[in-house]
Amino acid sequence: MSTRQKRIIAVDDNLTNLTALKNILKPSYETYTASSAAKMFDLLTKVKPDLILLDVAMPELNGYEAAKFLKNNLDYKNIPIIFITSLNDVENEVEGLELGAVDYIYKPYVASLLLKRIETHLTLEDHKKGLEEHNAFIQKRLISKMSQVLDLQNSVINIVADLVEFRDGATGGHITRTEKYLQCLIDKLMGKNIYYDKVSSWDMDVLIPSAQLHDVGKIAISDTILNKPGKLTDEEFTIMKNHTQIGVDAIDRMEKKTRNNIFFEYAKIFAGTHHEKWNGSGYPTGLKGTGIPLEGRIMAIADVYDALVSERPYKPIFSPAKTADIIKEGSGTHFDPQLVDVFMMVMDEFADISKITTDIRPCADGVC
Repeated sequence: MSTRQKRIIAVDDNLTNLTALKNILKPSYETYTASSAAKMFDLLTKVKPDLILLDVAMPELNGYEAAKFLKNNLDYKNIPIIFITSLNDVENEVEGLELGAVDYIYKPYVASLLLKRIETHLTLEDHKKGLEEHNAFIQKRLISKMSQVLDLQNSVINIVADLVEFRDGATGGHITRTEKYLQCLIDKLMGKNIYYDKVSSWDMDVLIPSAQLHDVGKIAISDTILNKPGKLTDEEFTIMKNHTQIGVDAIDRMEKKTRNNIFFEYAKIFAGTHHEKWNGSGYPTGLKGTGIPLEGRIMAIADVYDALVSERPYKPIFSPAKTADIIKEGSGTHFDPQLVDVFMMVMDEFADISKITTDIRPCADGVC
């Protein structure tokens, strides 16, 4: 509790009453007086009181009107107001309390009662502020703890994703780049109000990191298939296609061991639908058009783009310009036409992102 002397502003147009208030309050409080609401407002620009004693019946601007102003002003709304009045009327008292006053005190004043009422409300206000500060401290600690848990979770998931990337014969950076491609496309979708209702409902802090798991199912695919330098046979391709459902099943098991359901719900959509095609010829379930979740349709562009501009065991590197042409040619067959239009707006940004690399390969012969 603060040790400084509390400040009170007393407002009354009757100078005799105002003087009486000042004489009662001055021994215990730092007291300021105003003979009108207008003078009180002027005083408030210089003094931040702990409580206001406000007369109800005043000319020009009465106490109720002044209270409305105070409660609608961010600088003054939390200052406790006690109305002082000679009108012992229930309706008036209810009106004042509905305006946000904490109490009513009736004239003529009984000094001991007046001081006790003021002391009670100032003590309650101190307890209220103390509780708010305590709650803010607890909330800050909880947010910090949650942030640490989320950072740990994201680190573990990132390591798993990196291991999958390494097994896939990538030179590094696929996970980072696809996240940035996604963010780039989503930002432009929002800016152009395309699929706005759907995109604006997403929790971006969760959705973007969850995309790291889109290929997690590849961890169960044989290296001979993942890193085959030539075209896969029909049998091998059938095995490869299983990585989508394997990924969904793996994420589903993770989800059952945690409470972060939103993260894993997004991750399952990415894992299970990023190989679906707009014309229904994709896998694993042959979804078509808008029947493919928007998350999967966006990831399809990001994933294919990165596969084309990156070196893989089965293909050479394509230039960003050639890759953009391939994405454009796939509009209406492989990709959502509206998303392709958006991609063409940000193709230069994609080209810049494609230059990002990270070395995830293990050390060779003890040399990193």
